[in-house]
Amino acid sequence: MEVYCDMQTAGGGWTVIQRRQDGSVPFNRTWEEYRQGFGNKNGEYWLGNDIIHFLTEQKDYRLRIDLEDFEGQRRFAEYSTFRVDDQEQNYRLEVSGYQGNAGDSMTINNGMSFSTIDRDHDVLRGSCSQHRGKAGWWFRACGSALLNGRYLGNCGSSCLHSQGVLWGLMTQSLKSVSMKIRPQSQA
Repeated sequence: MEVYCDMQTAGGGWTVIQRRQDGSVPFNRTWEEYRQGFGNKNGEYWLGNDIIHFLTEQKDYRLRIDLEDFEGQRRFAEYSTFRVDDQEQNYRLEVSGYQGNAGDSMTINNGMSFSTIDRDHDVLRGSCSQHRGKAGWWFRACGSALLNGRYLGNCGSSCLHSQGVLWGLMTQSLKSVSMKIRPQSQA
């Protein structure tokens, strides 16, 4: 399998599992598409839940999320523990150990199963995936983080409420985001 490796950020050695940068790839995908992965590793893509599970079951991984808004402000969130269970467990998320300057918008989703437009696993009545731009994500509720949301571009305060590529403290839809993992032993 081919992956994109980030050898520059925070000591390098990161496998990029998700990247958004220009809206060229739609992320309103089905369970099967998120399972297999989609996009282009040199552009926008989702590596695939099966591959993410395979990697994170081999050893202990950490997660880094790099975010940039349309004003050029960059922030990051890093988690010392990141694991995704297999399809039988609906790709349940294990994430903890936040540090960074972006605020913690992932720990609330710890223990949640992955949801897509055709498979709803959030805890609310109705589907957060349908409500939040038909994106695949680990929804506890339809909260403040959605890195796979619809890419809205530079719409500023005119963006639809709770839509877009979002992360807690960065309240408007983001310009770019990447999720990357590496073994804890490389930290």
